[in-house]
Formats: sequence, structure tokens, C-alpha cells
Amino acid sequence: MGAESIGILTQDPALYGELARFLRDKRVSVVSLVPGRRVPGRVSVVVTSEEEAHQCSFPKTVVARSGRMLEAWAAIQVAREHAESGASELLVGVDPGHRPGYAVLDGERCVGSGVADSPEAIALIGVRLRQAFPGSEVRFRVGNGDPVRQARTVNALLRLHFPVERVDERHTTLRGRRGNDTLSAMAIATTPGRRVSRRLDLHVTPGEIQNLQAVSRERSGGRITIPRAIAAAVLEGELSLGQALETTARAKRAPPGAPR
Repeated sequence: MGAESIGILTQDPALYGELARFLRDKRVSVVSLVPGRRVPGRVSVVVTSEEEAHQCSFPKTVVARSGRMLEAWAAIQVAREHAESGASELLVGVDPGHRPGYAVLDGERCVGSGVADSPEAIALIGVRLRQAFPGSEVRFRVGNGDPVRQARTVNALLRLHFPVERVDERHTTLRGRRGNDTLSAMAIATTPGRRVSRRLDLHVTPGEIQNLQAVSRERSGGRITIPRAIAAAVLEGELSLGQALETTARAKRAPPGAPR
């Protein structure tokens, strides 16, 4: 990164401390900024809070939230790389799953990648990119390897009016890349798909329910198998697996006849 620094503009001491520690762990030089004052020339990206973003007119500004430093870091990387190319579009490939992998392409370069906490969290990454690059379109390409979680991802993106394409993974170069979220997402990002304009239906299959029940047994050390109805709710995004395990455990502990 050379002599470049990241500027932090926030009056929230907790967020400042979290950002400063995270960036220094990444061996990045940090500069404290004050609203209304000139940004030093060595600063390549400014990071601020959502509430204070309106105070910053710096062209490469990233919004950070407490507890989401990896998301902020991905946006910082994209900001640093994207500004150099002047491209008018960012392509985001998504390998759908319980924790979907994603890759952000600026032309032919991958300028950011990672793993989101849930299918719906992919839309939050889109919001960060849209905020950081108001002059660039953010287009998503979502693979079809996991139909239920593909539908959840696509529906979350459509609610925020992102352009979305469904990619047939048989037409990508995914062979040998399964297990590597970044490479899979990059392959999806580089493959044109079919534009989606309407919400996708969720079709949870018996096999997917059985697989999730097996995961619940594994996650709980063999103590809990979540019921089929609760497994379906997890697959449809209504509950997290942790919430499903807690609900099932509470129901098992409840005495007969007690409300659950």
C-alpha cells in the first residue's frame, strides 16, 4: 500500500477504536479526521459512520458499522482499486449457500471478496457498494447451485432494486473450484446470466429439510434434531439455525402441557 493511509472520520469513540484496531492489525496506516477540515493527500479512503457520512464529501468514502469490520474492509479494498480504473459498473458474483461467497469485479480484476453471514446479507454488501460508488452501477450475478438460497439472495436484492442475473453454473468454469468461495463467486461473476425481474418462489424439498436436520444434530453434538417445520422455516430465511436449535431445546425442556 506504500505511503497511503486510511482516514477515520467519526466522533463515536467505540466505532473509532474498533476501526483503528482492525486497520492496524491489517498493517494499514490510520489518520484521524475532523469534519470540515481538509483530508491529507496521503489518505486514499475515508471511513465513517452511517450517521456522519453526510459530513464527508471525499470521493472515496466507506460507511462502517460496529461488528462488521470485514464488510468495511471489503468496501475499502474495492474503493482503493475501483477508483483507478474509472469503470462505470461493478459486477458481484455470488455463490449461494448458508454463508454465500461473493466476489466484486472491476472489469477483469477482482477488487474485493468474502463470505456473507446469510443470503440476505448479500443485499447489505450491495448497499455499501452503492453508497461508496454512486456513479457506478452495481450488478449481481447469482449462481443456481443452491436453489432455495439462490431465491433468498435474489429476492433480497430485488427488494432494493439491484439488477440481478441468474447464472447457470453448468456454463461456468466451476469444476475444481468447489470449496473455494472466492473462486466460485469469481467464475459466476464472469458468466452472463438471465435477468430476473420478479421475485422467485421458494421451493424447499424434503431432501433439503433432511440435510438441515442432519446439520442440526451435528451442530448440537447429537442432542437435537430440529422438526421438519422449523427446518423449513430456517431454509426460507424466517429463522437462523441457532434460533431453531434454541427453540427446539426450549420445547424439549418444557413440562408436558406447558406453552411452547
